[in-house]
Amino acid sequence: MEKRKAYQISINGRVQNVGFRFHTQDQAVKLGITGFVKNMPDGSVFIEAEGNETQLNEFISWCHKGPSWAKVFDIKIAEQPLMGYVSFEIKR
Repeated sequence: MEKRKAYQISINGRVQNVGFRFHTQDQAVKLGITGFVKNMPDGSVFIEAEGNETQLNEFISWCHKGPSWAKVFDIKIAEQPLMGYVSFEIKR
């Protein structure tokens, strides 16, 4: 069994008001990722994601493009300690 990892992911571009959070949650649930997604005041989207390396690699790959009407210009990823999330939520 692969060891679980955790990442903070910050996504910049046209990522608000395009359903990014909803589709991020849908993708995370499909892949077995736990954590949360939320819009930030600066127009970016912030994600904390936990899963095994295979799950996270696929999730991060999806984050680079997002839903079809989003335009991702920049993505920053930083490893962080595991928080023990049990689901994936959309935060306001």
